[in-house]
Amino acid sequence: MVLGLGTGSTAKHAVTRIGELLHQGKLTNIIGIPTSKMTHELALSVGIPLSDLDSHPVVDLAIDGADEVDPYMNLVKGRGGSLLREKMIEGACKKFVVIVDESKLVEHIGGSGLAMPVEIVPFCWKFTAERLRLLFEEAGCVAKLRMDRESGEPFVTDNKNYIIDLYFEKDIGDLTVASDAILRLPGVVEHGMFLGMATTLIVAGELGVRVKNK
Repeated sequence: MVLGLGTGSTAKHAVTRIGELLHQGKLTNIIGIPTSKMTHELALSVGIPLSDLDSHPVVDLAIDGADEVDPYMNLVKGRGGSLLREKMIEGACKKFVVIVDESKLVEHIGGSGLAMPVEIVPFCWKFTAERLRLLFEEAGCVAKLRMDRESGEPFVTDNKNYIIDLYFEKDIGDLTVASDAILRLPGVVEHGMFLGMATTLIVAGELGVRVKNK
């Protein structure tokens, strides 16, 4: 079975557990495809055999977290900075399981008031950031270059790109239209809206765990 291994605090628990089950012999014949360098290192450390999409272009199952989930199971991902590789791998999946706690549930994308990331090339990043802001000016958009907290320099993704974090005061409307508009901008590599990709949502809350299937 080919597994897409997500990135972030939630996915870290899943990757560690898969490693434990392999070690115990309860899982066998697993190949992992990591969505970031961080996950790659973690998976190797717990003994998960790894490969990539070039060798395994069809992924059976991916497991990951999300930063926001709307009522239609659309997601915002990428606040950890791995949105491009996550989207490539999770877009190649037969099944994509998303695990969140109920604080990540929103009425609409951008509804948490937190960042919706867009990965861009570093060349003339201020120009691209302003074009992104203008796209969503009516939604009260603010566009900020993500900075590395430790170095104080711009945050650099695994693909050597920058991230512009978009913040919205209002609903941005039709997400497919918004997605297309963002991707048409020269300088944009990918955005953090994962639309129609999740097949199963697992939500942990005060009253226990509930599962929602597409």
